[in-house]
Amino acid sequence: MNRKPFYRHLYFQVLIAIVLGVFVGTYFPDFGTKMKPLGDGFIKLIRMVVAPIIFTTVVVGMAGMGSFKRVGRVGFKAILYFEVMTTLALLIGWVVVKWLQPGAGVNADLSKLDTKEIAQYVTSAKTHGFVDFLLNVIPNSVVDAFAKGDIVQVLFFSILFGLALAAMGDANKPIIHLLDKLADAFLKIIGMIIQLAPLAAFGAIAYTTATFGTKSISAQLVLMACVYITSVLFIFILLGGLLKLHGISMWKFLKFIREEIFIVLGTASSESVLPRMMTRLEQLGCSQPIVRLVLPAGYSFNMDGSCIYLTMAAIFIAQATNANLSIWQELTVILVCLITSKGAAGVVGSAFITLAATLSSLHTIPIEGMVLILGVDRLMAEARSVTNLIGNGVATVLVAKWENEFDEAKATQMLNSKSPPPPGAGGLVDSPENLSSNAAEELRQP
Repeated sequence: MNRKPFYRHLYFQVLIAIVLGVFVGTYFPDFGTKMKPLGDGFIKLIRMVVAPIIFTTVVVGMAGMGSFKRVGRVGFKAILYFEVMTTLALLIGWVVVKWLQPGAGVNADLSKLDTKEIAQYVTSAKTHGFVDFLLNVIPNSVVDAFAKGDIVQVLFFSILFGLALAAMGDANKPIIHLLDKLADAFLKIIGMIIQLAPLAAFGAIAYTTATFGTKSISAQLVLMACVYITSVLFIFILLGGLLKLHGISMWKFLKFIREEIFIVLGTASSESVLPRMMTRLEQLGCSQPIVRLVLPAGYSFNMDGSCIYLTMAAIFIAQATNANLSIWQELTVILVCLITSKGAAGVVGSAFITLAATLSSLHTIPIEGMVLILGVDRLMAEARSVTNLIGNGVATVLVAKWENEFDEAKATQMLNSKSPPPPGAGGLVDSPENLSSNAAEELRQP
């Protein structure tokens, strides 16, 4: 099989677009600021089909489970893992920010801070108590959940619908077949949209560099460095260690999903590659039902990168504004972040809104202090989005292994391949690797 030239690989094109975006944003800032619609339009195109993709894939995945007992077992393992890892992410972020003290010495005067720029985020943030979170999971109507594109609400309805179909027995087969074909159609749409990723990455990076590249002060840059370093350590030490215990190299795993990583780096949204990651993980050897249940759930309940950011940003603001917190108040910050982080889906800006909701709930850290990190928040979005992406990929692999639904031979072949096949969402080649699992199996049969 002839390998594609390196310049035709999507990850290379996105990388070049990022470099060009930095150049344009630095040397032609006026032009760079006008490139923002390229990134925004790409995210809107992706969000347009994410909700129906989650609905169709989760429902088909649950139908593939075959029994309520299996669904419950997989769901319990996934949720338990999500809670442990997000808690560890919050604690690691807290330890690092306490150790390095990036906000110490800033001595920000709250009366002199211009809060106009954060007004929209504070308005968007609602008080997120535990009861508020539970009630927000339930949509006002099915249509409302899909109209807003709220991943948590769409996921909740999808699970209920999947359970209802499972209870119907064999009578559900026509509906499952229809949903499976719809899922394939939506993935084809994503395949068309994803070809615009280099253009989107160029626009987003050019705007970010032009708008925020020269406004940051030293303390903000230190905070940004802390977030990036902590995210890297979390990925390679904690997540990498878990993969190593299960016989998988983190380096090889990252190489396997490198295109998705570069797309997320360019767009600062892990949501932009959700459909591609589903196909990638199925290619890696995870069973389709596991992938279609665990990965979408992780996008709402396993936001490792967002959790690292939330505690570090909150404690940074406390340090910078001299809000002396007791150890119990800081632990309360972690507890509240654990709740507010749920549903902070991979959309650009959602973590900043979640931070506003967290500070509004606490009343111990001045919310006006968010102005201090606004300049570098967009630059930290890449770190948290990539960490969210990798964390959810690792979670899916681990759950598949725990359920003995992981093809070791297929994983070894894929991870050691110099040129792994493009994901089915890419819509590039009509090969077995580019089709849905069912269609691919039919092609492989003699």
